[in-house]
Amino acid sequence: MTAFTLAHLSDPHVPPMPEPQWRELLGQRVLGYLNWRRNRHLIHRRDMLDVIVSDMQAQQPDHIAVTGDLVNLALDAEFPRARRWIESVGTPDKVSLVPGNHDGYVRGAPERFAETFGDYMRSDGTPDTRFPFLRIRGPLALIGVSSSVPTAPFMATGSLGDAQLRALNVMLGGLADAHLFRVLLIHHPLRSKQKMKRLTDSEALQAVLKRHGVELILHGHDHIHSTMWFDGPQRRIPAIGVPSASSVAHGHKPAAAYNLFAIERDGERWRCEQTVRGFGGSNMVHELTRTMLV
Repeated sequence: MTAFTLAHLSDPHVPPMPEPQWRELLGQRVLGYLNWRRNRHLIHRRDMLDVIVSDMQAQQPDHIAVTGDLVNLALDAEFPRARRWIESVGTPDKVSLVPGNHDGYVRGAPERFAETFGDYMRSDGTPDTRFPFLRIRGPLALIGVSSSVPTAPFMATGSLGDAQLRALNVMLGGLADAHLFRVLLIHHPLRSKQKMKRLTDSEALQAVLKRHGVELILHGHDHIHSTMWFDGPQRRIPAIGVPSASSVAHGHKPAAAYNLFAIERDGERWRCEQTVRGFGGSNMVHELTRTMLV
């Protein structure tokens, strides 16, 4: 059996950010704009993002997962630019997307994001965008949830909410006997050292996963290489984070990178090998690590 290859990138914060209208700079956006002008415009570079995407496409993955933060301040002008970018990454049948906290930066932004990118976030065979979504690609069941909610200034928390958790519980229960490799896509990590960046209902999500299980969790948000493990009904579940797809190395944050997962059935069990490709201290993208997860 030929392995199915899933690529994962996150947090492109598609640069450059357009200049906001003065009337758009209210509340959370004021601080975000000042932060962008002070340093983030130097960190997120379009040339880095374009090289990462080009290298990823050269690997010819079977599907691509993007775990949020396409935009920066959720300005009106950012959405069509980000739409053009994701179309350059792949068509909606080849790319699955979940929103990040910057995509829902202010009130009304989550709805605007859904209108702009709905065809990348819809369950198979449905006309509506609602979470969780379910997309079957080869041996994979891609399950997308939204942790994107507007927050107060200085906060970057996320939340799924009771309705989404209940629907996820039902969806995972229905997949129990499907013999598919279940991949949960979420923007926020399930564990965070920073209270201001955490997933507020992580314990409730972990309870659902402990009950039903998935084979793999993919997230962004922290802009770092990350592997954490969580309890499932029979075995532990790897949760993998990835750096921003457009970032230069700065402080303790690494340069842009992405993940590749080679997934195949081996008798009664799954095999999943993770390859990390990125800049990693050079001006060219290359393989950084290779790890057998399951």
